[in-house]
Amino acid sequence: MTATTSDAHADRRPGPATSPDADGLRSDDAEDQSRNRHRRPRRRKRRVMALAAVGVAGLAVVGAGYTVVTRHAGAAAADTAGRHTVGGPAGTAALAPGAAAAAASPTAAPDGSVAMITGLGPKTRAAIPAATRQVLVASGKAKNSPDTVVTLWTRTGNGRWQPGAAWAAHNALHGWTASHHASDLHSPIGVFTLSDAGGFDPDPGTKLPYHHSAAFQAGGVGFDGEPLDEAFDYVIAIDYNRVPGTSPLDGTQPLGANRGGGIWVHVDHGGPTHGCVSISAAHMVDLLHTLLPADHPVIVMGDRGSLAT
Repeated sequence: MTATTSDAHADRRPGPATSPDADGLRSDDAEDQSRNRHRRPRRRKRRVMALAAVGVAGLAVVGAGYTVVTRHAGAAAADTAGRHTVGGPAGTAALAPGAAAAAASPTAAPDGSVAMITGLGPKTRAAIPAATRQVLVASGKAKNSPDTVVTLWTRTGNGRWQPGAAWAAHNALHGWTASHHASDLHSPIGVFTLSDAGGFDPDPGTKLPYHHSAAFQAGGVGFDGEPLDEAFDYVIAIDYNRVPGTSPLDGTQPLGANRGGGIWVHVDHGGPTHGCVSISAAHMVDLLHTLLPADHPVIVMGDRGSLAT
């Protein structure tokens, strides 16, 4: 995650300190763009009603933003046919693979908890820190698909894992990669800590460090022509190629600019991202309410096949 133009920031315009890979936003445009967000008061009312209905029981994550002004084509078009089979975050989400397996598992306890997070193989589980008690799993439909389902798993007092609600989400246009590079339109596969949050909107009440700034601006439209205006109302920095403990806008990239950065969970805009994971605004607020620094939250992200290793 960086303040540079990062994979997560492709919808933002890169600032002087940003790297060319992000959905970068340009902070000097923030004031001008903020004057154009005329739908905000009405949307806040919808968000309050949505939160009242949803509550804070379910958990999930969100993906990346873009400044793309044309529809995707070519290789990306090959993925379009199956894109909406899972459903967008605004619609009804299918049960996440992990949550579905937990519900049907013969080893599940009466409360639905299981001994191990389902859908994760031994290599993936071994990468989860021992102190972690909250795991956000973003399980991609396929290696080359932008459709994902996210589920927040919580470790119980007896060491078992309890799945939360399953949320439909998006990831990068071209799917997933274990070797992410700037502007490759893939989301990185791996286990990453979740240390910092922020957004254009004020802190909704998260326990994570929250960086409120008008610089969280996504401009233009996404790959499917959808507006990106509210994609960065709330974001959670995914600690890929960034320095934890800093604003999601910070541009430092320890692995180098060629490895990309600015990978976030953010508000879904109805289409693929440049590298982030995106969920609905209501689910984003739920997630911000639920994540606790003391529980050392991480995100496990990748396509189903990769996560099963």
